[in-house]
This record gives sequence, C-alpha cells and structure tokens, in this order.
Amino acid sequence: MRPLVVVNQLGAGLNPVLAPFGDRVRVLDGDREGDLPWAVGGADILLTGPSRTWKAAPDRPPAEWGVGPRWVQVASAGVDGFPAWLLQGRAVTCGRGDAAVPIAEYVLAALLLREKRLDTVRPDGPEAWLREAAVLKGASPLGGLAGRVVGLAGYGAIGQAVAARARAFGMRVLAWRRGAWTGTEQDVEPVASLADLIEQVDHLVLALPLTRETEGCVNAGLLARAKPGLHLVNVARGQLVDQDALGAALDSGRVGFATLDVTSPEPLPAGHPFYTHPAIRLTPHVSWSGPGVGQNLHRRIAANLERFLEGRPLQDVVDAARGY
Repeated sequence: MRPLVVVNQLGAGLNPVLAPFGDRVRVLDGDREGDLPWAVGGADILLTGPSRTWKAAPDRPPAEWGVGPRWVQVASAGVDGFPAWLLQGRAVTCGRGDAAVPIAEYVLAALLLREKRLDTVRPDGPEAWLREAAVLKGASPLGGLAGRVVGLAGYGAIGQAVAARARAFGMRVLAWRRGAWTGTEQDVEPVASLADLIEQVDHLVLALPLTRETEGCVNAGLLARAKPGLHLVNVARGQLVDQDALGAALDSGRVGFATLDVTSPEPLPAGHPFYTHPAIRLTPHVSWSGPGVGQNLHRRIAANLERFLEGRPLQDVVDAARGY
C-alpha cells in the first residue's frame, strides 16, 4: 500500500507530530503564504491555515488544484478566509475549540477592565491619588461582574468557555445561537433572537462564525435596541459589525464601550477613528493566543490523521452549506 501524501503548510513544528506515522505517510513541505498554496496536485491530505494568499484565491479552482486532496485540515476555527471550492468535494476539518480557553480569558479580562477601570485609574502623584480616591468614594465607584448580565451571541466552544468563567464571577448568562438547542445548559438562559439578547445585557460578546447570514448582523437597527451603556466585545470576525454604525452608537452614548479584537479590514487603514476613539479598546486579533493552543492543534491533527488512515469518521468536520 502506497504512503499517503501529506502537504504540510503549517511549518516544521508539525514534523514531530507526523514522524510517528512512519512510512504510512509521505510528508511534503508547503507554503500557504506562497503564490499558489493550492498547488498540491497528487496530495491526499493538505494541512493549511489562514493567509493573505488564501483570501485572494480565485473564485474557481485553478488548474493547479487538480482534483484536490481528499482531506483538508485548517488550523483555524473559522473557514471564511478560504475559497468556497476548498470546502467542496472533500472532508474539511477545522480547529474548533483549540483556542477557546485563551479567547474566553481575553473576554473576561475585557469585562473586568471595563468594570474596574484599572487601566485608567492610575494616579501619577499624591494629588491625583487623593482626587481619584475621592471620585471612587463618591459618584463613580468601581463596577463589578457579580449580578451583571453577559450575553453570548454564539454558543459554540468559545461561548461555552466564556459562560463557565462568567458564572464563576456571579454573572447572569444569556445566550443566542443560530442552531437548535440540544439540551438545557445549566445556568445559561437561551434567548430567541439577537435583538432579544442585546436589549437585556450589560456586556455582549460576539462569538459567531462569519456566514452570509451573520455578516453585518450588528447594524444600526440592532444597536438602537441596545441596553444603554452596553459594552460590546468582538472576538469573532470584524465583518459581523457595521463599523460606521458602531462608531455612531458610541458617539451617541447608546453603546458605552467596545472591545474589538477583530475589525474589517485587518489592520484598519491609517487614520481610522477606531485607533484613537476614547470608547474603544482595540487589539490586533490576539485573543486566540495562549499556552497550549499549538499543542491542541497538533493533538487534533494526529488524532484525525490516525482516523483517516483507519477509515474512521473525522472530528470537527466543517458543514460546507452552513459555513462552519
């Protein structure tokens, strides 16, 4: 039996994961940042990840794609950065949940910073010390998470990880998901729509996949229904949000603050108002970063490769019709 040809576009760090498969696989190094990351003719398996080149791929499979590999593993949870033809005619698996813990910790850090204001309460001398202390004792005490309401737009691996940590802080957790609820989640209250969610929550966390249905779902109409002072946290995709509408809602005070780890485009162009807006905390798409993320992906690839070799179903297969 011939070895399966594996094109590895995820770097040399994956080689120790693939080595134990021995002569069952033949590993070829690839380059997802190259001109033709899809030029993998003859490959059985493609291990790849998001890149600017993939985003600029043509609408139709080029000649270099050939019939394409039988299985593609992508290193991200979302597949919106890949052409539609990559998802068709083969098994495609994703990194769903690999970064759920660091993203959830990022969200809780954002919520705590908003409530506790530790990044702004920073006296630079004794007079400022006394002035800040007087303000906190008077009309503007620090906030807290206990008793606050957090809304989760999306209740996959990330939403569930956020919910577990939010409950530990005594928060009330509401969640909206596009798919059906398969059971009753302890201490999480399902809501019927995104509009119902935004009307009730102090903090709204976007953890939705980007699809045709979700693109631009946070628009002027939705933001007009927000609970006054809402804190919006986006750790999903920038295209979920109408950024002009968000800026207007922040300027009017309807939305109190936004923590944005993602934008559209990335990075935002020079001079964009979000860079200096006093009610926006902007980070450069780093919420996924944390210890163990790479190891999670490596374990996933090893497990799925073993399954593929044995003819067993793969884990975390993407539904091409739904886009996640």
